[in-house]
Formats: sequence, C-alpha cells, structure tokens
Amino acid sequence: MTASTASPMTKKGHRRSTTARQNLFGWLFVGPFGIIFLALLVLPIGFALYLSLFQKSLIGGTRFVLFGNYAKAFTDPSFLDGVWFVISFSLVLIPLQMAVSLAIALILDILITRFARFSRLMIFMPYAIPTVIGALMWGFLYSDNFGPLAELFGIFGAQAPDFLSRSLIFWGLLNIVTWQWAGYYMIILYAALQGIDPTLYEAARIDGASQWQIVLRIKIPLLTPALLLILVFALIGTLQFFNEPKILQQLAAGAIPDDFTPNMYAYQQAFSLANQNYGAAISFALGAVVFVCVYIFLFATRKRGSFLS
Repeated sequence: MTASTASPMTKKGHRRSTTARQNLFGWLFVGPFGIIFLALLVLPIGFALYLSLFQKSLIGGTRFVLFGNYAKAFTDPSFLDGVWFVISFSLVLIPLQMAVSLAIALILDILITRFARFSRLMIFMPYAIPTVIGALMWGFLYSDNFGPLAELFGIFGAQAPDFLSRSLIFWGLLNIVTWQWAGYYMIILYAALQGIDPTLYEAARIDGASQWQIVLRIKIPLLTPALLLILVFALIGTLQFFNEPKILQQLAAGAIPDDFTPNMYAYQQAFSLANQNYGAAISFALGAVVFVCVYIFLFATRKRGSFLS
C-alpha cells in the first residue's frame, strides 16, 4: 500500500520538476529580449514622461508643472502647424502609396514568369536602402546645380523643377516616401493575394467573369484586411515624419524649417535649444495625436465593416 501511494506522488513531483525546468528555459529565452526591451524602450519612455511634467528655467530652476507643457504644446503655433502639415501630407501620401502598391501587386500576381520574381526584388529594394542614404540620393537627383535631372532638362533647353524649393518640397518629399515604402506595402499585398483560394477565380471564369471583374469583385474585397493594415502602418509612420525632411534640410535652402514637422520641432527643442522638458512633452503630444487619428479611423472602419464599402 505504501508503494502504491508513493508512485503517484513520485509522478506528480516529476511533473512539477519538468514544468519548472520548462518555465526556466522559457524565461532564459525571453530574458535577454525583456532586458533590452526594458532598458531601451520602457525606461527611456518613462524618463521622457517624467521630464515632460517639469519645466526648467534659468531663474526659477526646475519646477513641477504637471500638464503645463502639454497645454503649451497644444496652443503652440509651431506644433499645430507641424501637425497640420503631417495630416495634410498623409491625406495625399497614403492613398497614393496604396494605389501604387496595389496596382503593382495585382500585376505581379498575374505574371508567372521569371521576370516577375526579378521585378518583386527590384520594387522591394528601395525599402532595404537606409532612409539616410535614400534621402541623400534623392537630394543629389533633385539638385539644380549638379543633379542629373537638371542636366536632362538642360538638353532640351528647359529648366528642371526645383523639388527642394519651398513651393515644391511637399511633392519632392511625397515622391521620396512613396518610392521607399511602396515596395514594402506591395509585398504585404502580394502575400495576401497568394493566400486567396484559386478556385474562386476558376468559378468566376466559369460564370463568365473577365479579368477586370475578378480583380474588382474578388481580389480587392479579399485584400481589405491587408489594405487596412497598410493604411494603419502608413498613418502612424507619416504622422511621425522626421528622417527625410531632416536629412534634406541642409540641401533645401530654407524650404524646411526646424518646426517643419512635430518630430523635427521636438528635436529642435530638446537638442538645439536644450529644452528637453518641452521637447518630451511635444513628443507625447504627438503620440496622443497619432493615437486619436488611428482610433478614429479604426472605429470608423469597424462601424462600416470595411473602409472600401
């Protein structure tokens, strides 16, 4: 009787030790990422939030102002103008990016030759180029002094458009961002197209549907989740616009001021004017704007069922 009772207890103890060992291995795998995540993301964000609640001055020193910096940010013309710019930029850029990436994905989905594989690689390649290098490359192409665009127009006795001027910088940046991200979004859409059951196309052809009808009534509706994902990614990224205008600022000859976008304005406050407290508040204020915009869009699409309907 003692042996019969000891056997289940032994098995139970063995299961506990096995579970504890598995948990230990799990924490060993997760631990390095957790440490890096805390050290490089959570703690800096927490410290920035702490800084945003204080105000530093030469006379009064550092004092706690709670939401004073945030109230100042949402009444600051420079910050509000930057927010309006990135919103207007998003309204033009995002539909353009989605249209270009969708068109390319649909074309490549039809092609089954080796050229299609090569085309996917070439179209995706701009995304693999670092933002700094891409912006510098386009700055060279846009240059009216030594850029190839100016030489090309010079052959025909015409003057090339100056995409680094104040009047055309919007379109110059629009081209750069579209060029860099359209390939990435194309890959997402192309992967979604590969997941569609081919029997749907066969059934549509049997019913007499043309290729254009298959695209409009089968492919695009089934791509709605992927298109929604792309739109959210693009909206978040565009509202935080920083790299391209910052790199081109020195080449644009006054067309890109320090408060061109909210992130650039936060950078100026924190690093050029040594006003880290207000710069941190601007960053969190921009985060609030991004959250509100994304939430409104997701709520609207959830209510309607699809942003394409």
